[in-house]
Amino acid sequence: MELNTPSILYFVYRYLFFVGLTWILIRMNIRKADKKLKERFWTSFGVTLVSYGIYVMIGLTVEYRVRLDCFTQMLILQFLIAWLMPVLIGHIYYLTVIHQEAEKEMERLRTESLQSRVDALTNQINPHFFFNSLNGLTALVSAKRNEETVEYVGKLSTIFRYILQSDKKGLVTLGEELQFMNAYRYLFEVRYSGKICFVIEVDESGLDLQLPVLSLLPLVENIIKHNIIDSDHKMKVHIGLSAKGELVVSNPVYRKFQIEASHGIGLSNLSARYKLLMGTDIQVIEEEGVFRVVLPLKRAEDESTDC
Repeated sequence: MELNTPSILYFVYRYLFFVGLTWILIRMNIRKADKKLKERFWTSFGVTLVSYGIYVMIGLTVEYRVRLDCFTQMLILQFLIAWLMPVLIGHIYYLTVIHQEAEKEMERLRTESLQSRVDALTNQINPHFFFNSLNGLTALVSAKRNEETVEYVGKLSTIFRYILQSDKKGLVTLGEELQFMNAYRYLFEVRYSGKICFVIEVDESGLDLQLPVLSLLPLVENIIKHNIIDSDHKMKVHIGLSAKGELVVSNPVYRKFQIEASHGIGLSNLSARYKLLMGTDIQVIEEEGVFRVVLPLKRAEDESTDC
């Protein structure tokens, strides 16, 4: 069977032309995806029309038996595909990019909203704490307890620094929180003159575990707010890890008959921050005269200190 060389060459030429033109138009539509669809539509039409004009002129130079192929339905179909398919692909690409950018923007807004809510909750703690701390300092100065006043100011400085930097943090390690608590508890030990005692039993292997910043401060404030603390009702606050790797803060209940006015801090504040930052909630348990708050952790921790 004799091969028709011009026909074969023309077929290869037509195939390469169609594939090459389509690839060029797809790239052009993707690169100019930010342009209006109408603009890309007519630009692609113009490029396709000129290209197929050149294609037909070249096709007419071959033998007569193949030149008629330039004007068949196949040619029209190729023209429509080469024109419309790249426009469609470019538009799909444009919609995909817009969708991804919209998702990124929504995620950014969600993150900013989350951070704003966490900051607002954290900032509720600060004024109340500062007020109580300055009251304790005033009492020491009035009693002329100079050495204790100096140490108190040093501890207070450490605590203030930690609290003021808390707006830059979401989660901190349990080690950082316990270091803060070691300074914080001194203020209460001075304020209550040995009537309150903190027992911290957390092993070093769990100090890298994480929890929301300032989780312990509202718990201790809550204990002070709701309980009688005097010579007949000495308060022992225990902080340790459960078998499940959760932080448990417990204390005996010596409930006051009258509760101090709320300043917007406490368990509800801590619960809200836990839901925002950890996606979980704290547990509050009161049984057999003992009040416990269980704080989920993202790792584990244990350190021991005696009163």
